[in-house]
Amino acid sequence: MSSSIKNRKFWDSTSDAYQAAHGAALREKALAWGVWRIPESQLGILGDVESRDVLELGCGAAQWTVALRERRARAVGVDLSGQQLRHARSLAESQGIGVTLVQGDAERLPFTSQSFDIVFCDHGAIVFASPERVVEEASRVLRPGGLVALCMSTPVRDMCFSPEHGRVTSALIADYFALSMFDDGESIEYQLPYGAWIRLFRSHELIVEDLVELQAPPDATTTYSDFVPAPWARRWPAEHIWKLRKVGQRAG
Repeated sequence: MSSSIKNRKFWDSTSDAYQAAHGAALREKALAWGVWRIPESQLGILGDVESRDVLELGCGAAQWTVALRERRARAVGVDLSGQQLRHARSLAESQGIGVTLVQGDAERLPFTSQSFDIVFCDHGAIVFASPERVVEEASRVLRPGGLVALCMSTPVRDMCFSPEHGRVTSALIADYFALSMFDDGESIEYQLPYGAWIRLFRSHELIVEDLVELQAPPDATTTYSDFVPAPWARRWPAEHIWKLRKVGQRAG
């Protein structure tokens, strides 16, 4: 079974429970990054989005996409799961906001080349799809000079995850150089070593502008308590955001 089929089945079956657990917090802090919901207004990753064509990869219930539309971005959300998109449509309708939502695979995006100014995800597709294909597709649909922003788990966090105990520890467990694909029997996730990420980006005309390592704030709370304990995430980076720029001159 391909990772796309497996992950679509996983998210179709778990979407209702996921949104029940996390949806309210994601709506409350829609323009925010990672499990600790660190505000975009503080990090400034996306910059000015007004009148920009923006694509969210793995939008889930589209909390980001809806919030970006409120800020006059021409935002589009794409997700593998039909059930996740049903939640997205419900959210958009409840807020009276028209959004474009597309069911599609981030490994084979259903958009023409150079359609977007910004391509981003907050966990989502960069975690649950092949990095090699996602990065290639993100670059393809991005205009020259455009921005890619990818928020994900760090290799540091993933090296410290104990499958035996089902949690993050303070010990290095996984082989760093073997970081690749994780299949727990229900879903498939991906990770690469830092150098492999950089080489992958460069092979698709994406230059690293910044690597923003997210630290859990002292007063932070999260609905994703199983992802990483707060004391751990204050000492070591559990999440980071790759901020990338496509080679070329932006038009206009």
